[in-house]
This record gives sequence, structure tokens and C-alpha cells, in this order.
Amino acid sequence: MAALAAASPGGDECLEEDEDELEPGLDEAEAEPEAGSGAKAAGGSRGAVLTRRGITLRVLLRDGLLEPARGVLSIYYLGKKFVGDLGADGTITWQETGQVFNSPSAWATHCKRLVNPAKKSGCGWASVRYKGQKLDQYKAAWLRKHQPNAPPAEESLASEGEEEEMPEEEEEEVTREGRAPVPEPAASKKPEEKSKKQQCKSLAEPAGTDHGPPGKRLESKPRVPVRYCTLGTRDSARNPQTLVEVTSFAAINKFQPFNVAISSNVLLLLDFHSHLTRSEVVGYLGGRWDTNTQLLTVLRAFPCRTRLGDAEAAGAVEEEICQSLFLRGLSLVGWYHSHPFGPALPSLHDIDAQMDYQLKLQGSGNGFQPCLALICGPYYHGNPGVESKIAPFWVMPPPEQRPNDYGIPMEVEVAYIQDGFLTNDVLQEMTLLVEFYKGAPDLVKFQELWSQDQTYLDKLKGSLASRTPKDQSFTHVLEQIYSLLKLSS
Repeated sequence: MAALAAASPGGDECLEEDEDELEPGLDEAEAEPEAGSGAKAAGGSRGAVLTRRGITLRVLLRDGLLEPARGVLSIYYLGKKFVGDLGADGTITWQETGQVFNSPSAWATHCKRLVNPAKKSGCGWASVRYKGQKLDQYKAAWLRKHQPNAPPAEESLASEGEEEEMPEEEEEEVTREGRAPVPEPAASKKPEEKSKKQQCKSLAEPAGTDHGPPGKRLESKPRVPVRYCTLGTRDSARNPQTLVEVTSFAAINKFQPFNVAISSNVLLLLDFHSHLTRSEVVGYLGGRWDTNTQLLTVLRAFPCRTRLGDAEAAGAVEEEICQSLFLRGLSLVGWYHSHPFGPALPSLHDIDAQMDYQLKLQGSGNGFQPCLALICGPYYHGNPGVESKIAPFWVMPPPEQRPNDYGIPMEVEVAYIQDGFLTNDVLQEMTLLVEFYKGAPDLVKFQELWSQDQTYLDKLKGSLASRTPKDQSFTHVLEQIYSLLKLSS
């Protein structure tokens, strides 16, 4: 997939009046009148020489219809909100990254592609709002004042199928209906100033809150998965913990937009973490994204050793993870969590969280970078054999014609890389996890029976066996860890 540049879209999908139509540096009042235009229109010469396409933000600012200010511009797209500052020179600064755009179309296209990489154009004047009103309404007001005899233009120049963007009052209504609100963009920072540490923090931030995926929940009664096609529009009466079956890209006649390779040590550590407690666990994934090969390689798992409600400890653990990523030259590429006694399928809550995470990772620079989610179901009796089901998924935005639908959870095909040995990092993390959960009320009692002839410890060993490197030199260390687990429980 090509890198996403903050450039104006090419023309045939959206009949967008883009201010880049004017030659750079050419003052609007000096532009040549259209061929065949006769007398000057009421309102002065500037109105006579400008076509609708030539009306720019600079024109509206100069004539007093708009005023430069921070946070007055906004875009609502598929449930996401973007906020921008309007400069005195007619440029737009996106508050999330500090990137500067020369036109509404350029900004709208960039933001919409972050949510939906297949988006080809932004329809900026019909999408960008100034103080809640679409910019094309201000353009129409300018025309009524300066060119009252000009033929009326269509109300909206959005391309066919372009959805109406969600205004602020509608967004508040959706929030009341049960959809988690999108956090306000952070203070401006230039893209080049965003370090791996800052990127990590943006994704890890919800981990200490009740709304983020790290919230631990004790599994109770079995949850029956539903098919995505049965969901329809968001419904406040629907349980956010409803599990949804994933969809393959082949089933919708699409290609997976990126390739994924995962280290066996990553799977081993997150599987071990997921087995320790009867509550959900969470962690982050570190790796590298190659834009040339479109390959996402997941090289490290970083378990979060935190408990729900302990915001101070969560912040310290996340800071430690960010430091580890930075020191190893890795990027934050995703997250994992567990469904201890349920199937490894995403819930509606998981789908919304993943959509937010995808946007945060993609929003940190100019290019598309995928964010991978993994779900581990260690003790689900529907799994074949003792090996835990670890399921990767990614969320595709809903169709533009149905922006209030849920995102579509897509099954991701991955290649697994068998590591030659267990690293000291993995062994140390396993030891720290045993120590962290020692004596916890929801710690799994590993000496009790999981099935008729297997204890929970047997189940854990059996699941890790297929993910353990062939090198036997670390076997005695693993046995020591297993002994610690027996003592802990």
C-alpha cells in the first residue's frame, strides 16, 4: 500500500472545489476573469473575477466570513473526530500531529485515509466544518454577497456515496447510546518530534482506565458469538461484551492489506501470561513495519503487570514498556488480551478499542502503519486439544453509506517464525509475572484438575510445548518457573 501523503486528491471521484486550483502566489483579486464574463457583479471587482472554484480559505478570511483561531475546524468521519487550527494565511494545522495542510481537501483526504485506507478523496469543503458549519456553506454565503446574479450551486459537492459527517450534537447522542467517545486530539507536535516512546504512550494510555481493553473481567457464563451481518446499526441495548465472528478477506473479495510475521517467543509469553489468572490480561506488541514489503513483524510481547483501578502502577508499567521499545529500536505495533474461558473472538468493545488503536498508530505520521490485535483463549473447552487458540484480527471501517455501523472484525493471516532459543528477556518476564500474580485471589490453582486427567499446570505445559524452541538448554529454567507456579497457587 502506498504511503499516504497529505496532498490534494485527484479529480474524478469528488467534485471538490479545491483552493489549490489557483496558481501558488497568485492573489485572488489579480486572477483573470472567465472568458465571456461581462459586467462586474455587485460587490466589487473581486466578485467578478472569482469562480466558485477560485474561492479559497484566504478569500473567506480576507472578507471577514472566517476568523483564524485554534480548534475551530473539525471533521467527523466514521465515528472519528479530527480537530484543526485555522491560520491567518489560510492553512490548516491538525492538532493531533501539528501537520500543516494548504486546503480543506488535503486535510480531509489525509484524515479519512487514516480511518479508511481505501478512501481516494476527502471532499474537503463538504466535510470540514468551521464552528460546526460546513465550509461550503460559507462559500455559498460569499457568492450570495459578491455574485448575487451567479447561478446557484448545488448544496453539497460531495461525491455520490459520501456520507454526511456526524455533527457534534449527533456525536454526543451516539455517546449516550453506548459508543465510547473518541479522545480529543493531543496538543500539537511536529511529526518528526514524535519518538517511539511518545507513540507507545498514545496507545498505552487507556490501560489504566475502566474503558480501555486492559480492564480485567472475570469470565462467568458462556458467551455465544454472533455473525457480523446480524449486528446492523449500533444499538445501546446490545451488550458491548457480545462476541462477533471474524470475517475473512476472501469472503468479501478483498486482499489483506498487509502481511504479518510473528515470533514464536511472542506467542509463548502471551500464552503463559494468559494462563496465570482467571481474569483478562493485556499486553503490548513490539516489532517493525517495512513500508517497502508491507510486512509487519512482531518480535516482542510486553505484558502489563497491573491490576484494574491501579492507575499509578499502570502508568509506571507503561513507561517501562515504552523505554524497552525505545532501547530495542522497536515500534509499538499492536496489543493482546485474553478471554480466559471463552473463545478467542473479539467483542464489540474489543472492535471499538481496536479501531481507536489503529487510528492512533496511523495518526502518528504521514504513512499507513497497521496495528495488530491478538486474542488468546487459554481455557476455552471448545479449543481442539490443550493448545490455546491465539487469534489475530484487524478492523475494517464500516461502509461509508453506513457510518454508524460497527467496524468489521477481519481475520488476519500470519506467518509464524520459530525462534531458535528462549531469550533472557522472555524468561525474566515469565518470572516477574509469576511474582506479580502470587497470592492473587484470581490466580489459577494449577494443581487442580482442568479436565478429567489433566491439571491446569499440565494444560499450561501442553499449550506452551508447541511454542517452545527446540533448544533444550532452557528446559531446567522453565521447570523452575513451573515449580514457582505450584508454590504460588
